Amino acid sequence: MNRTLLLILCDFLLLNLLALTRWEQAEPPPVSKPPVASATTGSAGATPGQDLVETMKLSLVDERRTREELAQKLERKEGELEVREKNVAALLSEKSQLSASLASTQQTAEELARQATVTKERLAQMQRELEEKRRLADQQEQQLQTLEKQQTEARQRIEGLTVAVKVAEQEKQLLRETADTLKVQVAAEREERIKVQETTVQLAQGVGQLAEKSTELTKEIRDHRPVNANTLFNEFLANRVRTTFGAERRNFLAPVSVMKESRTVLVTDGKATYALLHIDDTPLNLRENAVDWETMTATFTKESFRASPPRIEFSAIDPRIVFLPVSEDQVRALGAKVYQTALDPFRFPEAVLISNGGAGYGEVPFKLDPTQANFVRMDNRLVRRLFGDFSPSRGDLVLSKSGELLGIMVNSEYCAVINHFQPAVTIPIGTIPADAPTGPKIEELNRRWRALPVRVK
Repeated sequence: MNRTLLLILCDFLLLNLLALTRWEQAEPPPVSKPPVASATTGSAGATPGQDLVETMKLSLVDERRTREELAQKLERKEGELEVREKNVAALLSEKSQLSASLASTQQTAEELARQATVTKERLAQMQRELEEKRRLADQQEQQLQTLEKQQTEARQRIEGLTVAVKVAEQEKQLLRETADTLKVQVAAEREERIKVQETTVQLAQGVGQLAEKSTELTKEIRDHRPVNANTLFNEFLANRVRTTFGAERRNFLAPVSVMKESRTVLVTDGKATYALLHIDDTPLNLRENAVDWETMTATFTKESFRASPPRIEFSAIDPRIVFLPVSEDQVRALGAKVYQTALDPFRFPEAVLISNGGAGYGEVPFKLDPTQANFVRMDNRLVRRLFGDFSPSRGDLVLSKSGELLGIMVNSEYCAVINHFQPAVTIPIGTIPADAPTGPKIEELNRRWRALPVRVK
C-alpha cells in the first residue's frame, strides 16, 4: 500500500474520532489535588480548554508514535516485499535455468541413448572378438601342451637311451664276467674229469679206497643227475606259499582299491630269503600311468600262519621281478622249503616250467642268448606238457633239473636268470609316506623297463 494514502486514512480516522467523541461524558471526575504553584504564569488552576489541548497533544503524540510505528512496519513490509520480489525473480531465473538444464539433460539423455546403442553394438563386437581370441588362445594352449608332451616324450626317450647305454655297458661287463666264469667252470670240469679218472684208477686198485670215496661219488652223481619233473612239481605243490597284495588310494570320485593273489616259493642266495613274484601279481602296473598309492599291503599265508614283509623290492636285473623279504622266523613258521638259486644254471639243457602257481608244468628246452647275459630263451614250441594245458607266460617259475630255482618268465619267450637279489627300487608296506610317493618310483621302473631290449620286454 502507498505510504501517502496510508497517512491520509490515518488522519481521517483520527479526525472522526475527535469529532464524534463526547468529551463531557468522557471527562473523568475531578480529583482534589494540592495546589501547585505555576512556575511560569503563577495562576491557581487550568481551564477545560487547556485540558483538551493537553489531551489533543497527547493524542497527537500517540498518533505520531503510531504513525512512526506504522511507517516502520510499512518500511519492513516493503523491504520484505522487495525481498520476495527478488526471491520470485530469482525463482523465475532458476526456473528458466532449470528449464534450460532440463532441455540440455533431455538432449544429453538422447545422446547417451544413442551412445548406449552404439556401445551395445561395440560391446557385442568386442565380445565376438574376445570369443575369437579365446578360441585362438585355447588352440595355442593345446598346441603348447602338445609341444610339452612331445618334449617330455623326447626327454624320456633320451633318458631311456641313456639307461639303455648304461645297461648295455653293464651287460657287456656281465658277459665278460660270464665268459670268465664259464672258462673257470670249464677248467674246473676238466679238473673234475681228471679227478674222476684218477678216482676210477684208485677204485680199480682197491676196494678200501672205493669205500672211502663212495660218499663223495654219491653226492657228485646226485648233483649231476636230473630230477624227475613230476618230483619237482610235487615238491613245488607242497612248498608253495600264497601271497596276497592290496593297494588303496583316493581320487575325486571314490576310493580305489585293488587286490591281487598268487602262489610262489621261497628262494635264497645263501644270505637272505625272498618270495619271488612277477609285477603282474601285484596291484602295480608298468603299462599304465603311474599313480600315487596311499596304502600297500602284502601277506604270506601257508595253512594257518600269516605274515607280512616290511617292503616290496624290484630287481635290478629286470624291473618286472619282485622280491619280498622273508625273515628267518617267518621261514620257520611257514615251514616251506627254501629253494636255492642255481649255482650252475646251464648244467642241463632243459628246465621245468611251472605255470600260474601250479596250474600246469612241463619240461622246456632253453638256450643261452649271447646278447642277453641275464636271460635265457625258452623254446616254448617244444614244451612237453606233463600236466594240464597251458602256454608259457610271464610270471611262470622255472626250476633247474637239479631242483634249484633257475628264474622267472618275464614274457612268453624269455626267462630272467635269478643269481642275486639286488634291488633297484623299494616300496614300503603299510601307509606310504607323503615325502616318498609311489608315482615317481613306478615311473623309474617304467623307464628301466622301456630301456630293456625289445625281445625281452
